[in-house]
Amino acid sequence: MRILIVKLGSIGDIVHTLPALAALRAAMPQAEISWVVERRSAEILRDNPILDRLIEVDTKALRRGLMSGETLRAPRQQLRRLRASAFDVALDFQGLLKSASIARLSGARRVFGYSRAGLREPASALLLSKTIAVPRQTHVIRKALLLLEGALGVGEPEALSFPINTTASHEAEAREAAATTGDKYAILNPGGGWPTKLWSVDRFGKLADLLWSNFGISSLVTYGPGEEKLADDVRQASVSGKAQPVSLSLKGFYSLARNAKVYVGGDTGPTHIAVAAGAPIVGLFGPTEWWRNGSPRPEDICVERTDIDCRVDCHRRSCSKWICMDIEVGHVLEAVDRRLSHKESQKAQNS
Repeated sequence: MRILIVKLGSIGDIVHTLPALAALRAAMPQAEISWVVERRSAEILRDNPILDRLIEVDTKALRRGLMSGETLRAPRQQLRRLRASAFDVALDFQGLLKSASIARLSGARRVFGYSRAGLREPASALLLSKTIAVPRQTHVIRKALLLLEGALGVGEPEALSFPINTTASHEAEAREAAATTGDKYAILNPGGGWPTKLWSVDRFGKLADLLWSNFGISSLVTYGPGEEKLADDVRQASVSGKAQPVSLSLKGFYSLARNAKVYVGGDTGPTHIAVAAGAPIVGLFGPTEWWRNGSPRPEDICVERTDIDCRVDCHRRSCSKWICMDIEVGHVLEAVDRRLSHKESQKAQNS
């Protein structure tokens, strides 16, 4: 069977779909599995040993070419790559008009996706052959697994797996970033796609000081493109000198997270990669929901404002009130303490 996964981006969305990929491969080892993804989000999927083919597209260029009617070279090449296999099934894990359109353009005989209640753009249901209903308030990882089960009868795995392939160069990148920490480090990630998801740099700096004074843990302040100033502001807000900004590739970051004592960050791509890497997580969530996007592991901790009445179905990228991320450093430090203690107790039980 030839199967096409459609999950275009973002990085977090792709990471959340990896357990479905792993479950599909385990259940159907002989299947030919392809994945179509936006080129800008493809790094985390490249060289994945359980994928037969990765199809990288630029949907903006493709859409321009299709809407204008022009026989542009780039869109024509993208369509050729997309239709190179006679797909039996396409699975639209994205729930958008563009993802459903791409699933249709692939020529797949059957296109599965979520029912209208589970779609981000309900009109995309018109492009699906069959829809799969999932319960409301379902974590996005389980939502993808339920789509897989409804479409192909693949049951949920006993344990979640996040297949990400790294190389020696990614491991070396992580070692270099952690070289000054004695391999005892926390990862603090102050960035986020929305301004409303950000915790203050002053508090991140203070947290770095407290991690050092209370636990002897140095802090690596990770940042991506355009976030250099944010990370440097955290460094300047720390008086201990134990907050070191570092920038890595996505897979280098994954390698770094695998050995972190704890990770602290908001609802953003690096947080989801850290979850995939197995790092102990303390999440800082405001306008989005931990039950939907956070770690699926019960031992990981979310610090959030439960004493305010404006967080139901919020998802605001800008806000005049913006109190949901007004979280005290002491609450975060307490959560870190609990998460570290749980990790130590697990280690003792396993020894």
